[in-house]
Amino acid sequence: MSENINNRQYRKNVIKEIIRELHEGKTVDEVKQKFEKAFTGVSATEISEAEQALISEGLPISEVQRLCDVHAAVFKGSIEEIHRETDPTKIPGHPANVLILENRQIEKIIKEEIKPYLEKKDGLKDILKGLEALSIIDIHYSKKENLLFPYMEKYGITAPPQVMWGVDDEIREDYKILKTQLSDGVLNKENKKAVEDFINRLEEMIFKEESIMLPMLLDTMTQDEWKKVADDSSEIGEILDSIALWEPDEEAKEEHQEDIEEPGAIVLPTGVFNREELTYMLNSLPFDITFVGNDDTVKYFSQSSERIFPRTKTAIGRNVSNCHPPASVHIVEDIVNDFKSGKKDHEDFWIKMGDKYVYIRYFAVRNDEGEYLGVVEVTQNIKPLQEITGEKRLVED
Repeated sequence: MSENINNRQYRKNVIKEIIRELHEGKTVDEVKQKFEKAFTGVSATEISEAEQALISEGLPISEVQRLCDVHAAVFKGSIEEIHRETDPTKIPGHPANVLILENRQIEKIIKEEIKPYLEKKDGLKDILKGLEALSIIDIHYSKKENLLFPYMEKYGITAPPQVMWGVDDEIREDYKILKTQLSDGVLNKENKKAVEDFINRLEEMIFKEESIMLPMLLDTMTQDEWKKVADDSSEIGEILDSIALWEPDEEAKEEHQEDIEEPGAIVLPTGVFNREELTYMLNSLPFDITFVGNDDTVKYFSQSSERIFPRTKTAIGRNVSNCHPPASVHIVEDIVNDFKSGKKDHEDFWIKMGDKYVYIRYFAVRNDEGEYLGVVEVTQNIKPLQEITGEKRLVED
């Protein structure tokens, strides 16, 4: 370790010396060999870090910029690599950048489509239109809750996501109430105050995301973890018209070893599958399946084309209590506890969601000895089943 530190200090001193020589009038060709000797085989990232360290110590940026021609001469045009953007919030396609841009989109709607009409007597119609545009906050919050909160929990940051999720749900509820409240067709003093309070809550959440949550994540998450978030984002939904494809830097990429099943048969008591058959058989069922093990962590979910609730791979290994909003988590915990104690073996719920009638069923999974192995959740839109009449005995062309 000390050798690496010494080498870095040596190379930083070389940069200082070269800058001094350039300042004194030496040409690029005269200092190029010294630079090449010190930095051959050194990553562009370290060169950039060394230069940034000198700037932090007070060396004027204009002096460091003298090295640009040396970079180009030695690395034959790799100056863009050396000075590439390293702030994730400014790298196109990086989830941190996407989160920032989504917040700018929310702010734009507030600034351009709502606030200008608060002082107009006939502004209610435009305000309602602006509120409709703000429906994107549900996607934004869902991505945060399902993609980013799991990593906060992984690194022991448990309280902030729980609190933030609770506030997210309060904002969602405020949004619904506000739209109903304004539907009376009057923009009175009370309604105007309700809109202003709602906007304040949105802006406060933006501040919390960017000033508290994001710095925590950037300090802890690996490049591969950010990549998983980027890959899973479309599962929740997108707000921006287009998102650049982001890939981790190869030299900074963390080694990641996926769990790989050994090739061969998966032998069950009543049949045999290979991995592909089992995967696509489960995904072909007209309902969603999620399995939570006896340690209360999510072990598996199917990827049905008729999925009701979004699921992302970041849920795997996550405590089931953390996968639900604070307002309803006690219901899930009660179900699991009843299953574990043997008080119940199943629990059913049914709710209306838009044009769907969703039937949610929970079943305790036990072995032949009655030992609790976990719980399986089965979710299905049963509206098409309710509409079935008569009989069908023949295959139609």
